Amino acid sequence: MQIFGVDIGGSGIKGAPVDLDRGDLAQERHKVLTPHPATPKDVADCVAEVVGHFDWSGPVGVTFPGVVTGGVTRTAANVDKGWIDHDARTLLGEKLGLPVTVLNDADAAGIAEMTFGAGRDRKGTVIMLTLGTGIGSAVFIDGQLVPNTELGHLELDGHEAEKHASTKAKEDEELSWHHWAHRVQKYLEHLEMLFTPELFILGGGVSRKADKFLPLIEHVRAEMVPAELQNNAGIVGAAMAAAGK
Repeated sequence: MQIFGVDIGGSGIKGAPVDLDRGDLAQERHKVLTPHPATPKDVADCVAEVVGHFDWSGPVGVTFPGVVTGGVTRTAANVDKGWIDHDARTLLGEKLGLPVTVLNDADAAGIAEMTFGAGRDRKGTVIMLTLGTGIGSAVFIDGQLVPNTELGHLELDGHEAEKHASTKAKEDEELSWHHWAHRVQKYLEHLEMLFTPELFILGGGVSRKADKFLPLIEHVRAEMVPAELQNNAGIVGAAMAAAGK
């Protein structure tokens, strides 16, 4: 069974048909740059471009970098503020002429990892983090998602955590792997104090380079592993949501 997944990020919008039996992309993904400003109309145009690239006709799952309830986007940290309280499901559905499901981007990535990746068959409290333009989070308790946690906005050293420990912060401040790993460590220690998870799954594009920073993180009791689906987790999770899985 194949369903289309789209992952809207602060820097790129990517998508592909997903094989839901394997939990993997059925074709090579297509990506376009996120417009600036990332207004609802302009982002919808980009989503249509990604879906149209495959001449897709059928349900589409779409992730969004913010809180999503009932298809409405409630926050907009790394996209245009016009998304706040916007009916994204209707906007995208009308633009594509297809049935659309919208959910938080990290929740989508977490759902995929818990089903097909590093969180498969794991019980207890698991926290999935997507490190990218910001920091997304997905919290699972015995496999059940606690939606829209948005833990990247917790305060850390007087700043929002994602302004301090995201991949974008590493790039903008030209931090070494060692310096950045220390920031990520402080963030994980803070989350551990609050939630006492058994497992952290670290995702986003930087998960491909986990060997460069994970060994540098100390004093975290929970097991830490890179996301197995890496930066495709959001696409897979979006498709799963559209299929009602």
